[in-house]
Amino acid sequence: MAGPQQQPPYLHLAELTASQFLEIWKHFDADGNGYIEGKELENFFQELEKARKGSGMVSKSDNFGEKMKEFMQKYDKNSDGKIEMAELAQILPTEENFLLCFRQHVGSSAEFMEAWRKYDTDRSGYIEANELKGFLSDLLKKANRPYDEPKLQEYTQTILRMFDLNGDGKLGLSEMSRLLPVQENFLLKFQGMKLTSEEFNAIFTFYDKDGSGYIDENELDALLKDLYEKNKKEMNIQELTNYRKSVMSLAEAGKLYRKDLEIVLCSEPPM
Repeated sequence: MAGPQQQPPYLHLAELTASQFLEIWKHFDADGNGYIEGKELENFFQELEKARKGSGMVSKSDNFGEKMKEFMQKYDKNSDGKIEMAELAQILPTEENFLLCFRQHVGSSAEFMEAWRKYDTDRSGYIEANELKGFLSDLLKKANRPYDEPKLQEYTQTILRMFDLNGDGKLGLSEMSRLLPVQENFLLKFQGMKLTSEEFNAIFTFYDKDGSGYIDENELDALLKDLYEKNKKEMNIQELTNYRKSVMSLAEAGKLYRKDLEIVLCSEPPM
């Protein structure tokens, strides 16, 4: 049955609010994997063409492929054949480009992890909704972006709607990390390699040789390499160094505790 979401919303508008942008994103990222790709991408491009023509007519199909190719060359900045959230924010006229604003000031996953660490004070792997507002306001300050209370409220609500899929008023680390540009988002890279608690405990115990409850940067390096090999993932040394730095942002005085690493590597944050 066609639901009310059948007609893609807002594509014809001259400017979108953050929440309208979100609805478009959710409409086209049908499987919720953080990308508009494959069939989703074709649908998006067709609807965009329709909306931009305003006449409900799609350009002749014989050059549809060509037009789509041009479009992707222009917007698919990392040339992975998919559109991610930051790329969509450049295609659609979103007010003050709300997402790009986050992207710019959380320039790296290490900065993101530092901010996360500050707000996830109980190391639960979640930021509560009330903490989110502080998190966002700090990020906006860092970016020197002027904002007022209502705007901050709107951003907070939008991000909650974006990521708090089960409505429990909390945001998980890997969900929030989707605010990062994909090449910076090392957490997405681990998505296909998520461990169960048992697997995680086994690997952590293996590297925490002295049973101190934490590992250092060199041990983390070995652990990550190990994880990559086990999962037969291509590993680039520069990438690995960046991931290691990002994960170490969660460490205390060079000690990465079991619970902090668990947030990154487990499919479910620790209870």
